[in-house]
Amino acid sequence: MRQFRVDDPDSRYQQVDDEGARGALVRLMRDPSLGRLWMICDGQTPVGYVAVTFGYSLEFQGRDAFIDELFIAASHRGRGWGKRALRHTEAACREDGVNALLLEVTPDNTAAATLYRALGFEDHRRRLMSKRVDR
Repeated sequence: MRQFRVDDPDSRYQQVDDEGARGALVRLMRDPSLGRLWMICDGQTPVGYVAVTFGYSLEFQGRDAFIDELFIAASHRGRGWGKRALRHTEAACREDGVNALLLEVTPDNTAAATLYRALGFEDHRRRLMSKRVDR
Protein backbone atom coordinates (compact mmCIF):
# COMPACT_ATOMS: atom_id res chain seq x y z
CA MET A 1 0.00 0.00 0.00
CA ARG A 2 2.87 2.35 0.75
CA GLN A 3 4.27 1.94 -2.78
CA PHE A 4 0.80 2.52 -4.25
CA ARG A 5 0.64 5.84 -2.39
CA VAL A 6 4.17 6.80 -3.45
CA ASP A 7 3.30 6.15 -7.11
CA ASP A 8 0.06 8.21 -6.91
CA PRO A 9 0.46 11.74 -8.26
CA ASP A 10 -2.12 13.11 -5.79
CA SER A 11 -0.02 14.48 -2.95
CA ARG A 12 -2.99 14.32 -0.54
CA TYR A 13 -3.00 10.56 -0.91
CA GLN A 14 0.74 10.34 -0.33
CA GLN A 15 0.20 11.89 3.11
CA VAL A 16 -2.04 9.06 4.39
CA ASP A 17 -0.49 7.74 7.57
CA ASP A 18 0.60 4.11 7.69
CA GLU A 19 -1.28 3.38 10.92
CA GLY A 20 -4.58 4.65 9.54
CA ALA A 21 -4.11 2.77 6.28
CA ARG A 22 -3.22 -0.41 8.16
CA GLY A 23 -6.35 -0.06 10.34
CA ALA A 24 -8.60 0.37 7.29
CA LEU A 25 -6.98 -2.64 5.63
CA VAL A 26 -7.48 -4.83 8.71
CA ARG A 27 -11.16 -3.80 8.92
CA LEU A 28 -11.65 -4.74 5.27
CA MET A 29 -9.96 -8.11 5.79
CA ARG A 30 -12.02 -8.91 8.90
CA ASP A 31 -15.44 -7.85 7.59
CA PRO A 32 -16.41 -9.47 4.27
CA SER A 33 -19.55 -7.30 4.08
CA LEU A 34 -17.26 -4.32 3.35
CA GLY A 35 -15.55 -5.79 0.30
CA ARG A 36 -12.71 -8.01 -0.86
CA LEU A 37 -8.94 -7.94 -1.01
CA TRP A 38 -6.78 -10.07 -3.29
CA MET A 39 -3.01 -10.37 -3.40
CA ILE A 40 -1.47 -10.72 -6.85
CA CYS A 41 1.47 -13.12 -6.81
CA ASP A 42 4.07 -14.23 -9.30
CA GLY A 43 4.62 -17.71 -7.90
CA GLN A 44 5.23 -17.05 -4.20
CA THR A 45 6.25 -13.40 -4.72
CA PRO A 46 3.61 -10.70 -4.07
CA VAL A 47 3.58 -8.24 -6.98
CA GLY A 48 0.38 -6.33 -6.31
CA TYR A 49 -3.11 -6.30 -4.90
CA VAL A 50 -6.72 -5.35 -5.62
CA ALA A 51 -8.99 -3.82 -2.98
CA VAL A 52 -12.72 -3.69 -3.68
CA THR A 53 -15.36 -2.10 -1.47
CA PHE A 54 -19.10 -2.72 -1.68
CA GLY A 55 -21.86 -0.15 -1.93
CA TYR A 56 -25.42 0.14 -3.17
CA SER A 57 -26.59 2.10 -6.20
CA LEU A 58 -29.99 3.18 -7.39
CA GLU A 59 -28.49 3.86 -10.81
CA PHE A 60 -27.23 0.29 -11.08
CA GLN A 61 -30.27 -1.12 -9.28
CA GLY A 62 -28.49 -2.87 -6.46
CA ARG A 63 -25.11 -3.73 -5.14
CA ASP A 64 -22.12 -2.05 -6.73
CA ALA A 65 -18.41 -2.36 -6.04
CA PHE A 66 -15.64 0.19 -6.20
CA ILE A 67 -12.16 -0.92 -7.18
CA ASP A 68 -10.59 1.25 -4.52
CA GLU A 69 -7.01 0.26 -5.23
CA LEU A 70 -5.29 -1.76 -7.93
CA PHE A 71 -1.53 -1.92 -7.65
CA ILE A 72 0.97 -3.80 -9.77
CA ALA A 73 4.68 -3.50 -8.98
CA ALA A 74 6.62 -1.55 -11.62
CA SER A 75 8.59 -4.71 -12.43
CA HIS A 76 5.39 -6.47 -13.52
CA ARG A 77 3.48 -3.69 -15.28
CA GLY A 78 2.64 -4.08 -18.97
CA ARG A 79 2.75 -7.87 -18.76
CA GLY A 80 -0.94 -8.70 -18.32
CA TRP A 81 -1.07 -8.82 -14.52
CA GLY A 82 -3.59 -5.99 -14.28
CA LYS A 83 -5.84 -7.51 -16.93
CA ARG A 84 -5.86 -10.89 -15.16
CA ALA A 85 -6.49 -9.22 -11.80
CA LEU A 86 -9.43 -7.22 -13.15
CA ARG A 87 -10.97 -10.25 -14.84
CA HIS A 88 -10.71 -12.17 -11.57
CA THR A 89 -12.20 -9.21 -9.69
CA GLU A 90 -15.14 -8.98 -12.09
CA ALA A 91 -15.90 -12.70 -11.85
CA ALA A 92 -15.70 -12.68 -8.05
CA CYS A 93 -17.92 -9.60 -7.83
CA ARG A 94 -20.45 -11.21 -10.13
CA GLU A 95 -20.58 -14.17 -7.72
CA ASP A 96 -21.11 -11.70 -4.86
CA GLY A 97 -24.19 -10.25 -6.59
CA VAL A 98 -22.55 -7.03 -7.78
CA ASN A 99 -24.35 -5.25 -10.63
CA ALA A 100 -21.65 -2.71 -11.51
CA LEU A 101 -17.95 -2.15 -10.99
CA LEU A 102 -16.61 1.37 -10.65
CA LEU A 103 -13.07 2.72 -10.49
CA GLU A 104 -11.19 5.95 -10.84
CA VAL A 105 -8.08 6.76 -12.81
CA THR A 106 -6.02 9.93 -12.91
CA PRO A 107 -6.32 11.81 -16.22
CA ASP A 108 -2.64 11.39 -17.02
CA ASN A 109 -2.55 7.63 -16.46
CA THR A 110 -3.26 6.74 -20.07
CA ALA A 111 -1.89 3.19 -19.79
CA ALA A 112 -4.37 2.32 -17.03
CA ALA A 113 -7.25 4.06 -18.82
CA THR A 114 -6.47 2.11 -21.99
CA LEU A 115 -6.53 -1.16 -20.03
CA TYR A 116 -9.81 -0.27 -18.31
CA ARG A 117 -11.49 0.66 -21.61
CA ALA A 118 -10.27 -2.58 -23.21
CA LEU A 119 -12.00 -4.48 -20.41
CA GLY A 120 -15.29 -2.63 -20.93
CA PHE A 121 -15.09 0.23 -18.44
CA GLU A 122 -16.63 3.45 -19.71
CA ASP A 123 -15.76 7.06 -18.99
CA HIS A 124 -18.98 8.74 -17.89
CA ARG A 125 -17.42 12.19 -18.01
CA ARG A 126 -18.39 12.75 -14.40
CA ARG A 127 -16.17 14.30 -11.84
CA LEU A 128 -15.51 12.25 -8.73
CA MET A 129 -15.58 14.54 -5.70
CA SER A 130 -14.95 13.75 -2.06
CA LYS A 131 -15.09 15.31 1.36
CA ARG A 132 -13.81 13.88 4.61
CA VAL A 133 -16.44 13.76 7.32
CA ASP A 134 -15.05 14.75 10.70
CA ARG A 135 -16.15 12.57 13.57
